[in-house]
Amino acid sequence: MEKIYSSVYRFAEPGALRPKGWLKKQLEIQAEGLSGHLDQVWPDIRDSAWIGGKAEGWERVPYWLDGFIPLAYLLQKEELIARAKKYVDAILAAQQEDGWICPCQKEERPAYDVWAMFIICKALMVYGQCSGDERAAEAVYRAMKNLEEHLTHYTLFNWGQSRWFEALIPLQWIYEQRPEAWMIELAVTLASQGLSYERLFSCWKDQQPDPQGIWRQQTHIVNLMMALKSEAVFSGLSGQEPDAFARKMYAQLCEAHGTPMGHIQGDECLAGRSPIRGTELCAVVEEMYSCEVLASVTGDPFWLDLLERLAFNSLPATISADMWSHQYDQQLNQVSCSVQQGKAVFGTNGTQANLFGLEPNYGCCTANFSQGWPKLVLSAFMLTEKGVLSAALVPATVRLERDGAAAQVTLDTEYPFRDSLRYTVHCQQPVRFELAVRIPAFAESAEADGQAAAPGELWRTERLWQDGDTVEVRLHFAAKLVPGAEGLACVERGPLFFALPLAAKSFPWEYERGGVTRKAPYCDYIILPEQEWGYAFAEKNFRVIENPVGAYPFSREEPPVQLETGMSRIPWGTHPGQPGVCAEKPESLESAGTETVRLQPYGCTTLRMTMMPDVSC
Repeated sequence: MEKIYSSVYRFAEPGALRPKGWLKKQLEIQAEGLSGHLDQVWPDIRDSAWIGGKAEGWERVPYWLDGFIPLAYLLQKEELIARAKKYVDAILAAQQEDGWICPCQKEERPAYDVWAMFIICKALMVYGQCSGDERAAEAVYRAMKNLEEHLTHYTLFNWGQSRWFEALIPLQWIYEQRPEAWMIELAVTLASQGLSYERLFSCWKDQQPDPQGIWRQQTHIVNLMMALKSEAVFSGLSGQEPDAFARKMYAQLCEAHGTPMGHIQGDECLAGRSPIRGTELCAVVEEMYSCEVLASVTGDPFWLDLLERLAFNSLPATISADMWSHQYDQQLNQVSCSVQQGKAVFGTNGTQANLFGLEPNYGCCTANFSQGWPKLVLSAFMLTEKGVLSAALVPATVRLERDGAAAQVTLDTEYPFRDSLRYTVHCQQPVRFELAVRIPAFAESAEADGQAAAPGELWRTERLWQDGDTVEVRLHFAAKLVPGAEGLACVERGPLFFALPLAAKSFPWEYERGGVTRKAPYCDYIILPEQEWGYAFAEKNFRVIENPVGAYPFSREEPPVQLETGMSRIPWGTHPGQPGVCAEKPESLESAGTETVRLQPYGCTTLRMTMMPDVSC
């Protein structure tokens, strides 16, 4: 039987997974913050056409549900589940007899961008997996069948054409349950009508950022981060090696637009490597999701290493610690979050793109950031042919069954803030299975169960487990300077990158625009520095300081870990015409004195200097 794609590792059912420790805190903070209240405070969700209202009826409700649904079920919060179900019930009730599921009149269908249909089917897939509600699979089946008919008359265009491969994920889900020949034909139709990223990157000409700031689909950062998985999720039909194109594409993007922590810079479109250009939040969560899918399909641990770096650095850096506000664009060297003057430093984004707020620049990220943390939990453990893989090394529990016997594997850890992992197996009767643990490639060395384990590989043990059996893993990391763009460097220690935090003052900005009210805590915030930012690395020694993991794991005020080092004060001015943006490079390397400072994890900073000169030699 033909397959759209095959997977080396399978995602566990959401009901078998539970977050623990600091990761559970993150989900609780998200539920208590903006993500957990969007349906109450934001018109595009609260009054959406998806539930019979007059507000936006395209991508925003699907984006939000794609993260809010697993958030509700992973936390087992009945009130959140009921609110998610309210939306699902309304969407299913409104599905047309012919299977069309998006909120528009029949005569409007030819001009309706079916990208929204791809996302709502992904959200319904997650809902079906979380709830066991059989209506979800039936609704996706009917919607996909309708899509097949629709595409015989109206070809893909705009976002649907650029993101065609996203439809293959829910299509694969229903194909595995009830395979029918038309589903294979639909997959081929989507691929033939969609943008070919493989062809685009075989003659890639966008190695540098566009100096004119021209907005284009083929350089749009979110499209590209989604497209990392485009060939992998079509590999069963194309016959291609599922990992080959993704690796090539990511390497090409990194060469001209990469950052040390793994995200690709794009302030709407590709932005080069300058430390003052931005990265869109949507791009971060979509790159994370592509890594999760690629790890499952290809089995390549490279994507899990990258996933962790994004999750522990890029994601928390662009969302406030209490998750009531977020940025559209984050900057590596970010000395203020304020309204920029005249033409923004960003390529095609506006002057408010790096404010923390409700919907700075565009509202897509407001809805879409919800998927980041919940889907990380859904990828914490993956199922193998012989047992279970600890894929992302986060505190979580997974249940599995082998030969009719049930077991539960729990990972207790404060990684990435600490370096040890403890696995405990619970079972009512002895059960044999394999436990595989991913040893990060960025570890210097590691031990598992008292024996050496190779960084960059999977450590495996298959045994007859007794209730209460444990496995201890110890990872060893070295703090070091790594080179970046513009002759600057940054500090890496294992999965975490570190930045110099800048003292700052935050000013709430409450107002109403376009019928949308910004009111604390979901208002906008202007954040200004209260210190100079001109520093250079004066030594290569970094002393680790461990602090408690507090109520906010990515707290700016109480970071769980710090690095102490010596730094030189140097003159470093502002970008021409932008007093709220630092210059790309310092004015000089002449030292005005050396002092001992403490660096914090990049994800535990708001105003920061990450990329700085190394004058330690």
